[in-house]
Amino acid sequence: MLLTRLQDLISGIYDVSITHDVYDFLVTDRGHLPAVARSGESDEELIVAQPTAENGGEVGMSLYLDPELLKRLSLADPMVRLHDGNVADYWTALEGVSHFLYLAWNAGHDRPVSLLELEMQAEVDKYVASYWLMREQLPGRFPAELLSLLFERTRIDSRLARGREAMYRDASRYAEKFCRRLEQSLRGARGESGGAILAELRRFYRLTNASKRAHIERSA
Repeated sequence: MLLTRLQDLISGIYDVSITHDVYDFLVTDRGHLPAVARSGESDEELIVAQPTAENGGEVGMSLYLDPELLKRLSLADPMVRLHDGNVADYWTALEGVSHFLYLAWNAGHDRPVSLLELEMQAEVDKYVASYWLMREQLPGRFPAELLSLLFERTRIDSRLARGREAMYRDASRYAEKFCRRLEQSLRGARGESGGAILAELRRFYRLTNASKRAHIERSA
């Protein structure tokens, strides 16, 4: 199933694992979400319940994805061919899986996650997972358009940002800096250097929010 394959793709790149499958947390009917989330307009939304004594100290999660989006992806599977007709839906679904996996992995290690960190990692995941997928589908072709599509042609929808435009801009700015440097390495990656890039990505995934930003600023 598509979302499980996306989870496996991201997990494999970063060498992380969790005991849960994203489909166990998927909701496609907003009527089944908590009341505060039912009026949302986004095609993707991760709903998180903070740990309390009542829920045994565990983080509760639901991932909402629009059913029409999932239907479109089932008809134009990006894992078979990623193209300009399905890339927007692919990134929306990938962002949801990224959020789910990153929060679940950090919760399993008793690590807090900020919204900025969650969004920044999702933007990096979009670039990295798309790069891996396109190089697999089109060997020998470097997907040079990815940076432009992700960071130059996209805009923040103020209706969906709910007053957090500045945070989303910061997340995109940090992710873009990281991915631009990463692309320079990917263009010249051969043999052992490819392994070094994976090691770098895996170290980055495990850094704290503050350490991620400091690492990006130092390397920019």
